[in-house]
Amino acid sequence: MRLRLTPREQGFYPLFTSAAELLVTGADLLARLVAAEMSERAELAAQLKAAEHACDEITHSVLRMLNTTFVTPFDRDDIYRLASALDDVMDAMEAAAEVLVLYHVETLPAGIGQQVDVLRRTAAVTAEAMPRLRSMNGLEDYWIEVNRLENEADQVYRHLLAELFTEGAYSVLDVLKLKEVIDDLEDAADMFEKVAHQVESIALKEA
Repeated sequence: MRLRLTPREQGFYPLFTSAAELLVTGADLLARLVAAEMSERAELAAQLKAAEHACDEITHSVLRMLNTTFVTPFDRDDIYRLASALDDVMDAMEAAAEVLVLYHVETLPAGIGQQVDVLRRTAAVTAEAMPRLRSMNGLEDYWIEVNRLENEADQVYRHLLAELFTEGAYSVLDVLKLKEVIDDLEDAADMFEKVAHQVESIALKEA
């Protein structure tokens, strides 16, 4: 790592860590929601919405700090992109939960549970990695694992689409409802990979 001669604002690191920890909370709530009875889903979705609001607040804190900090720990654009990508993950998970409640989708394909399981594992490795941004040590295993998990998510997604579009498996209305849910969950997996790519870019620049 390059020698630093100028003091730099270090407050960004705990904010990134807190955002990633909220993604773990969000993924756990989503897992409970897809396994829950219809009557329990609205409350779990409300809890996920609250986590999404908390994640928004962290993003705003990062941006406020960015606007008032003269010397940042790494590139300003990278800080903005990382904060935005973390927030986008939560937005996608919350969107899936909201659709499930609004559309009253009673029976979910098993593959949706598999999608959420991948998201939970990806959230866990992301939360473990964020504190290491401070030292930039041991991050390569993180982005390699996230890339692997995103590939797994893609496979689950493709199998789900094949199931949805199998003639007679679901009504046309249910296909439309479920397609929106699984698309939101796939978006969350993609956003996790975007976070990992951003971390990789930062680490390579700082090496």
